[in-house]
Amino acid sequence: MRGELDPQVDVILELVNDYDITLSGADVSESRQELETMIDLAGDDPVSVGEVADFTIDAEDRDLPARAYVPEGEGPFPVVAFFHGGGFVLGSVDAYDNLCRLLARESSCLVVSVEYRLAPEHPWPAALEDCYAATRWLSRNADRFGGDSTRLAVAGDSAGGNLSATVSLLARERGMIDINCQILLYPSTASFEPMDSRAANASGYFLTAEDLVWFVGHYIEDSFDAHNPLAFPLQARDLSELPPAFVLTCGFDPLRDEGIAYADRLRDAGVDVEHTNYESMIHGFLTMEGIVDRAREGIDEVATYLQRELHP
Repeated sequence: MRGELDPQVDVILELVNDYDITLSGADVSESRQELETMIDLAGDDPVSVGEVADFTIDAEDRDLPARAYVPEGEGPFPVVAFFHGGGFVLGSVDAYDNLCRLLARESSCLVVSVEYRLAPEHPWPAALEDCYAATRWLSRNADRFGGDSTRLAVAGDSAGGNLSATVSLLARERGMIDINCQILLYPSTASFEPMDSRAANASGYFLTAEDLVWFVGHYIEDSFDAHNPLAFPLQARDLSELPPAFVLTCGFDPLRDEGIAYADRLRDAGVDVEHTNYESMIHGFLTMEGIVDRAREGIDEVATYLQRELHP
């Protein structure tokens, strides 16, 4: 499941040590800045796309900030609702700007990144309801940015991968949105279940087992909710009739095994699944394209999948 750690990843881990970056801590605002700093250090200069527009999604009783990345060329374009990572506590549209630019450019899709509400100020299910509302809005209004809402994907990394999976489950339950595929990038799918990858990769590889406990503790206000499949989808009894899925996992990631388990569960339920495990990579490597060459390889693989699933 994991090979030799990529030498370029060692450079990332040295930066983590040099800048004493930790994702979990007593002060949430400081942890939020730590993640932003990490992505800035490891990222590259923003790539150009056809258009970038900040706007607000009307989610009935609240407004959701969002950013649209319109590719060059003639629309209408397939649409990707993107949900950033950060353990439901950290992360922002700004932090994931270049990843979304790259996805839009390489896939020729309209990518819309959503600024959903974060815990602990807004515990579960606030993030899920925001992401679902944003996806529903796009299914009706994507044409405002040259999008074709009949070709719609949800995508995200880490916590955003969780939200892509749970939005897909909620869409099936409510029957209000047609989602063509789900992109789950090293997704969080379980809460506190013991797994080999959580033990083997507990520390030393950026995301730690301690971080995972801290994130869940902030995200889940009532411990009973940790068993809800709309919080952690690996616990769902029925995964049938869900959109086709692309699942990406990493060898040196504590979330590796739950991502693989979810891909297997989807496949067993009759869902079309494509899964890739980047054996030499760590959690979050797709935002490290300024240092890690294989980040571009991973982004290209996601873009190729989106082109195949969404382009006629």
